[in-house]
Amino acid sequence: MFAWFNRISIQLNQPVDILPLVIFRVVFGLLMFFSMIRFMLKGWVSEFYIEPIYHFTYFGFDWIRPLPPTSMYAIFSVLTILSVMIAIGIFYRLSILSFFLLFTYVELIDKTYYLNHYYFVSVVSLLMITLPLHRKYSMDSYLFPRIRTDYVASWTLLSLRLMLTIVYVYAGIAKLTPDWMLNALPLRIWLPANAEVPIIGWLFDHLWVAYLMSWGGAFYDLTIPFFLLWRRTRPLAYLAVIIFHIMTALLFNIGVFPYVMIASTLIFFDGQDWRWLANKCRINLPPINSSPKRLSAHPLMLTFVALFFAWQLLMPLRHWLYPGNHLWTNEGYRFAWHVMLVEKNGTVSYRIEDPNSDDFWIVYPDAYLTPQQEHQMSFQADMILQFAHFLADKYQSECGCNPEVYADTYVSLNLRMGQALIDPTINLANTSISSIPSTWIVPLE
Repeated sequence: MFAWFNRISIQLNQPVDILPLVIFRVVFGLLMFFSMIRFMLKGWVSEFYIEPIYHFTYFGFDWIRPLPPTSMYAIFSVLTILSVMIAIGIFYRLSILSFFLLFTYVELIDKTYYLNHYYFVSVVSLLMITLPLHRKYSMDSYLFPRIRTDYVASWTLLSLRLMLTIVYVYAGIAKLTPDWMLNALPLRIWLPANAEVPIIGWLFDHLWVAYLMSWGGAFYDLTIPFFLLWRRTRPLAYLAVIIFHIMTALLFNIGVFPYVMIASTLIFFDGQDWRWLANKCRINLPPINSSPKRLSAHPLMLTFVALFFAWQLLMPLRHWLYPGNHLWTNEGYRFAWHVMLVEKNGTVSYRIEDPNSDDFWIVYPDAYLTPQQEHQMSFQADMILQFAHFLADKYQSECGCNPEVYADTYVSLNLRMGQALIDPTINLANTSISSIPSTWIVPLE
């Protein structure tokens, strides 16, 4: 057992060219820079974090609140500056740590805006804190020559590749459902809306195209990391990455996620690949030391990385702990790389009753929420419950009673007939927000 562990340790500490990590650092920093600029130019800082009077916090993070308007703009300005600092590698450890903390803080303010690529940026930036991405071709290596090196331990490169593999493979596993594989849902709903796309748009009116893309998407997610790992198939595999994600970007409104994946997947190219490309482009890179020393990492750092990946491997599986269809209940749905799996629409209104009299009030969420908040809440049970608690607190202070709050909901999932999502006989004001399975959610028929 010890000998087996020792062999693995030796392999993980084998010296490899640092160049792929440098490329990743630069690309990540530049992509985040343009993302922050785009976010501010679109007015989303105000729309998402300043204008709403209520925010849907994550379980366990109720204490997270947006700062005053000037401070929120300051945070995004600092994130923009930190992105540049990461790209050029100046005060790298402090820059990436600060970026992780500020970006994750913003992400945790309101689950209305949850996107897989936001979560991906948070977990990757957390992982990057442990990696020596600044020890070559950086301002740090120029200012502090003693940290400069041509080689890093192979685990640093493998850790980023493993993170990308987890994202792809779990996204592929999540697609192995009857809706996706047997009914081509929700692609058969979405594709016809793109019939006006030049040249290929006419194809999207055909049902077989939805099935082809559904099966092809699952196959792509489940296999692409392994084709990227094999040198012989790596160039064609990366071409497939570009084509796949550009197509999804053109057809579906999923933000910058496709470009994040195109950029991040570059980590599968090793130093030899990059040096070959530089030579073809007539870029002269300095030669590297031909006799690298064996490297090692601090046990605490390796322990942190091991715990990090244990979490990444287990977190997406937690929906199996909940009864029913998690695409319906949303229990265990977030942070699990469930990408493009559902088409859900719903409506919700609340009936607030005074238990001491016959008085009652019908409340529609649009009186308090932005259109995007109202839309996302209308089919997500935990958000419906959270808003019920908000209404209970509000009416308690206004009428001086302990109001009962009931939700009338009507939700459809992937072309199914609409039905109630929340039991309308349950007083949501007395229903706790927790991570245990919910008895107040109506099972999918």
